[in-house]
Amino acid sequence: MTVLLDTHVWIWAFEGSERLGPSAREMLGNQENERWITPVSTLEIARLIDGGDFAINCSLAEWIEQSIGDLKLKSREVSHEIAMKAYQLPGSFHRDPADRQIVAAAICHGLILMTADERILQYPAVKTLDARL
Repeated sequence: MTVLLDTHVWIWAFEGSERLGPSAREMLGNQENERWITPVSTLEIARLIDGGDFAINCSLAEWIEQSIGDLKLKSREVSHEIAMKAYQLPGSFHRDPADRQIVAAAICHGLILMTADERILQYPAVKTLDARL
């Protein structure tokens, strides 16, 4: 299975959060599965740290490098195609630009998006896995 981690799932997986469900934890622990992230999530993590909503005990660069290595994550760059698709999503989708880019990346690359975001889980244009299960 090939999944794209939503920002909070990346954080939960690396920080060992209990919010990550057993099925999601098992899927992420299976080395046969590919785990992808996008730089949009790095931007969101930086924003969370800057706003005091997420604290780390090292530099952001160290946290990113260590989490990518420990979780064996691959990075999907945000292409022009993804940037355009983010505002051409079919149907009705909310306005958050980070969520739009993450959803667009999952669609463009045929990835399953692992998230706990109800708005994304209910959006029929992208394949999802509920990270709480």
